[in-house]
Amino acid sequence: MSRKPNVLLFFTDDQRFDALGAAGDDRIHTPNLDALAGRGTRFSRAHIPGGTCGAVCMPSRAMLHTGRTLFHIDREGQQIPPAHTTLGECFRSAGYATFGTGKWHNGRPSYARSFSHGDEIFFGGMGDHWNVPAYRFDPDGKYDRTCPRVENPFTSNTVTLRGCDHIEAGTHSTDLFVDAAIRFLDARDDANPFFLYVSLMAPHDPRTMPEAFRNLYDPDRIRLPENFLPEHPIDTGALRIRDELLAASPRDPAEIRRHIAEYYAMISHLDHAFGRLVAALQAKGELDRTVIAFAGDNGLAVGQHGLMGKQSLYDHSVRVPLVLAGPGVPRARRCDDLVYLLDLFPTLCSLAEVPVPESVEGKSLAGCMTGDGTPSRGSLYLAYADSIRGVTDGRLKLVEYAGGETQLFDLERDPLEMENIADRPGSAAKLRDRRQELWRLSREWDDEDHPSGKAFWERRTDLKG
Repeated sequence: MSRKPNVLLFFTDDQRFDALGAAGDDRIHTPNLDALAGRGTRFSRAHIPGGTCGAVCMPSRAMLHTGRTLFHIDREGQQIPPAHTTLGECFRSAGYATFGTGKWHNGRPSYARSFSHGDEIFFGGMGDHWNVPAYRFDPDGKYDRTCPRVENPFTSNTVTLRGCDHIEAGTHSTDLFVDAAIRFLDARDDANPFFLYVSLMAPHDPRTMPEAFRNLYDPDRIRLPENFLPEHPIDTGALRIRDELLAASPRDPAEIRRHIAEYYAMISHLDHAFGRLVAALQAKGELDRTVIAFAGDNGLAVGQHGLMGKQSLYDHSVRVPLVLAGPGVPRARRCDDLVYLLDLFPTLCSLAEVPVPESVEGKSLAGCMTGDGTPSRGSLYLAYADSIRGVTDGRLKLVEYAGGETQLFDLERDPLEMENIADRPGSAAKLRDRRQELWRLSREWDDEDHPSGKAFWERRTDLKG
């Protein structure tokens, strides 16, 4: 019997679905990720369902690692309970050597049971890319050590930092984590296949990167997005949170161009690091027997619709990049089906012929990749905190706000979601149909069982039934 394929999951933080050359953006330089798409399958309409808190990446990562839907994870994803088998745990039980490096935002116990190896582990949401408070791998799974008195990377004061066992200073987080993964590849025993999880902090702010990548993009030559607005016209429930305060409001075009240039520079840097990781796989003779999955945890507005963050249901926030390549994956294919990021869990199991745990709710994308199956999902349910709910079938998108506002977009004619047709003559039937689907999916997803959903539906009783 031949050895099962290795699996590499390369995961980025805040990378929007279209911030990729292969997705059609000719302004961004991502040759290594584009090459991956060229020899694999790119899912052009991959989504997350949204998030139940401002730190959208936390529930998104909990859904990725459990294959469970938004209201069936633990709270907002602060922890992953033992009843929810993690992706790493699944492959570890199947005999894989499992290695994790980088950001882990879902509690230390779930990390400990997911990985048999690891290094440069960051427990948290964000931080200084050049001074990462990190852990070495702890085989006991405790991760309870404390840094001695060290220089605080954010001030000139000397303090005691908790939640790490060393400060890795002077190396950018992207290179820190990729270097750890390459060391694992260089030192590993070839007897068993591996599951390698490389979870970046980039391109999340604070957006800093090596100067060579900053110099790739001149802010004065950056084009503003067509759906740029000085301010968002509707209260999203998140207009005054941290992400939205990263730029002055009303938005200044020059400031937004600078943010976009820095965003692109961080992505070009992580693309370069990904190329180094692929080269290491090639040098070890492992590339052709490794399934590579590249994805991001959520999108980011960076000036679109007058927003900076990801706390909305526009495509720039809920659509994510997703590419698969390697054994069993069709080459040079684009799948346009509506899919969720949480569907990656059973898909990787299918490609590795590993049993899917009973706790997983996602759907395998194997049929989508080959074109042999029916579309995975007809409609996607979307939610943000207790303030926004939505549904999309890829043609029409309905967005409802707790304050009573409604948006209806014809995505085929208006992919940038600039024209609200909810009140236009002839839209009444479409609006009624989409509201019925929204209510149906809310019950299917057990939305009202979660505090955020309960609060939303108590305010929007007009949408029920």
